[in-house]
Amino acid sequence: MTSDKDKNRQGTSSQEDDDAEDDKKEMGPDLSSTQAVRFSALVHVIALVLTVFYPVFWPKALALILINHAVLFGAVLWPKGMLLGPNILRLPKSAILREEVALTFDDGPDPDVTPRVLDLLDHHGAKASFFCIAEKAVAFPEVVKEIVRRGHSVENHTYRHSYLFAFYGRSRLTREIEAAQTAIADITGRSPEFLRAPAGFRGPFLHPVLVKHGLRYITWTRRGLDGVRSQPQKVLQRLTEDLEAGDVLMLHDRGNGSQAEPVVLTVLPSLLHQLSQRGLKSVSLPEAFATEADENRRTSLNEEKRLKYKLIE
Repeated sequence: MTSDKDKNRQGTSSQEDDDAEDDKKEMGPDLSSTQAVRFSALVHVIALVLTVFYPVFWPKALALILINHAVLFGAVLWPKGMLLGPNILRLPKSAILREEVALTFDDGPDPDVTPRVLDLLDHHGAKASFFCIAEKAVAFPEVVKEIVRRGHSVENHTYRHSYLFAFYGRSRLTREIEAAQTAIADITGRSPEFLRAPAGFRGPFLHPVLVKHGLRYITWTRRGLDGVRSQPQKVLQRLTEDLEAGDVLMLHDRGNGSQAEPVVLTVLPSLLHQLSQRGLKSVSLPEAFATEADENRRTSLNEEKRLKYKLIE
């Protein structure tokens, strides 16, 4: 017979399971990019069979191949897409309940811009994650160390930040990602946990490489496009319109190659002020997802307890 205490435990564990499932839905289905490649290969085999054994159907076979390539190409250029593997767009439910958001900065470190971004974050008591280009990290290791010293995380934004990254084969992707992981870990003493591809474009061979290196792929909920826009007000509007807990925001901590002030330095104070006004707290990605790992462990333990209670009953 099940006691009220056992029922309460089962109810709690059921709620935790539901929360874990919600977090998985935010990431999308765990579709390996290998499956996408295999499906594409199957389409090519079908097209070849049609052409060889039923020559009259060659126009349809060609159309089938073209459609397949168009779908794959569209998936590559769709930063928020899930077709090529899991993709984190928002923080886990536990972070949402804590009213947290994640500020992320791409393309650094920059010896002039990054320290000023760090000062602004310190002034508002905010934490963030910096997706560093490893080649730049090697060039400016003291800036990277300062990021970590101030309580932020350094994540993987590839080694060279090539815009052809999405079209790399598996071997080249492995070399690129391993080089970045090693370079950043050597400087910070910690291997990155997250990767964001240049411009958010990823190819069909990336996901298995990330799994091998224990990396999670993440894009954003909203980005300011401060790398291409020079109007701070429009950048701020893109970031704050419909802003809510759990959002992942993306900006850049790099110089713009001109004498003009980088947009991020104008936008960030206003953005941080709005976060404070809305009762939202900016945290680093490892901090936001740390409790998710704890919850997953609890879910596993609760599942074992449920099985034990069923046996007792």
